[in-house]
Amino acid sequence: MQVVATAGHVDHGKSTLVRALTGMEPDRLAEERRRGLTLDLGFAWTTLPSGEQLAFVDVPGHEKFVTTMLAGVGPVPAVLLAVAADEGWMPQTEEHLAAIDALEVRHGVLVITRSDVADPKLALRQARERLAKTSLRACEAVTVSATTGAGLPELIAALDRLAARLPVPDPEAPIRLWIDRAFTIPGSGTVVTGTLTAGTLHVGDELLLMPAGERVTVRALESAKEPERTVHGVARVALNLRGVDLDRVERGMALVSPGKWAFTTCIDVRVASDEPSGRLARQMILHLGSTATPVRLRPLGPDTARLTLNARLPLHVGDTALLRDPGRRAIAGLSVLDVRPPTLVRRGAGAARARELASWPNQPGGKLVLRRHGVLHRDDLSIMGCTPPPNAVPIGTEWLADPAHWEELHTKLTEALTQHAAAQPLAPGIPVEALRLRLGLPSRRLVAALVRPPLRLTEGRVYGPDTGLPPQVADAVKRLTADLTTPFDAPTTDRLANLGLTPQVLSAAERAGAVLHLPDGIVLLPGADDEALQILKALPQPFTVSQAREALNTTRRVAIALLTHLDTRGLTHRTGDTRSVPDEGK
Repeated sequence: MQVVATAGHVDHGKSTLVRALTGMEPDRLAEERRRGLTLDLGFAWTTLPSGEQLAFVDVPGHEKFVTTMLAGVGPVPAVLLAVAADEGWMPQTEEHLAAIDALEVRHGVLVITRSDVADPKLALRQARERLAKTSLRACEAVTVSATTGAGLPELIAALDRLAARLPVPDPEAPIRLWIDRAFTIPGSGTVVTGTLTAGTLHVGDELLLMPAGERVTVRALESAKEPERTVHGVARVALNLRGVDLDRVERGMALVSPGKWAFTTCIDVRVASDEPSGRLARQMILHLGSTATPVRLRPLGPDTARLTLNARLPLHVGDTALLRDPGRRAIAGLSVLDVRPPTLVRRGAGAARARELASWPNQPGGKLVLRRHGVLHRDDLSIMGCTPPPNAVPIGTEWLADPAHWEELHTKLTEALTQHAAAQPLAPGIPVEALRLRLGLPSRRLVAALVRPPLRLTEGRVYGPDTGLPPQVADAVKRLTADLTTPFDAPTTDRLANLGLTPQVLSAAERAGAVLHLPDGIVLLPGADDEALQILKALPQPFTVSQAREALNTTRRVAIALLTHLDTRGLTHRTGDTRSVPDEGK
């Protein structure tokens, strides 16, 4: 199925054309039929000669119903623009075309109606002149009379050609169905309708109803009043929903695939308007799909702005929409550049952001978005509507980084560690969490991934390059070496302090491997444990603590500390009150 929306001035024959083409009555309301005036969206469908099914969304043409018209045109890929031969181009025709152009709808058919009432040539020429500089400049034109039937075969053929030209949407695309009608069916519950532009819907699918984010389930599915188990976009669909009452659903809401869209109330956009963004109204209406959401506009550059939305909308980078100023009847198109823009609180931040956005295309890709954010979760990149760029740096299975930004982070990390070591030579390395905050990273795992030689990560702290012992530590170790008359004559706590080995200095020396720090405050020189092992090997096996103490010529306290250390390393084996050195050959 393909879907086409009507457009044009009030009473220019849009609904009459739909009736003639489909044999169906698009005006659903009794008042519409009584007054002969479309007041709300109407829906009808037909099968073209090619076998393609074509659905119509019939919109009102009266100026009071512009919001309703935009709700019908917003989600569809093509339009049927009607201009009456006897009246020609009219104000609402112009407003409808401005909206179509702002939404960048490039596919359509121009229909000059009521050709039996007046010569259609003048109206056709007017329309061609108006379309020449818009997205519909290349559309086919047909003159018809719904009363006599003249031109209807040509119109059907033109619609068939249009349907064949329309792009084929991705069946795997995430669902975003803008609701244009909601009602109840006795015994079934809440039913909503909309135009499925891409993706695939299944009975049983779980979707989110936005902006509230409620989870609902597709109980039943119809297209062209036929029950379906599966429907691919593009199609007109009706969904019977489980999990939501009618009073919580209305036109302008959206049903979306969970985890596939960015839900946001703040976006940066490029504005396509005859006026610079600074001259646009600060309070406007954002029209996207069937929604009409009030927004506050903050100009950034001549054609860029920040929008603060009154409701959370499901958006992707590259989405197109339009802004409308109801007071001036002005319409401007927009492209969404960033769905997670940076805060602008510092002086000059707005101007800097404008300079950054000035070089961005209307459809920023994953490479540009990743460059802007520096580091992103893989899911976040997908949620924003982007695919991972080939040059992205993978960090585990969860994160991606821009290459230049990743190297910049490593440089900043190294500089932070170097500065810390210079300012506090005796202090341990910097905790991972402190570095995460300093570098502005969302996860500690990213800090750990940045650590590579000569940096090192030990027990939750990151250390910089080894620059040797600080002078204070080196001097204390030198005094300790001179003070040890025998290898195992460990100084007392007071003696250590006199040598300059305060707790802070001792910790720094131990981290550097300049001393052997054993349990119970025993401090010896590096290698003392290996030297002790060689002496213990020469003893009759097994041996007692007393025998070990005598062989090492030290105190019981030092002997026990050394033996416990060797036990821990697996170099000695304890059985009851004795120990032995395992035979390496066995």
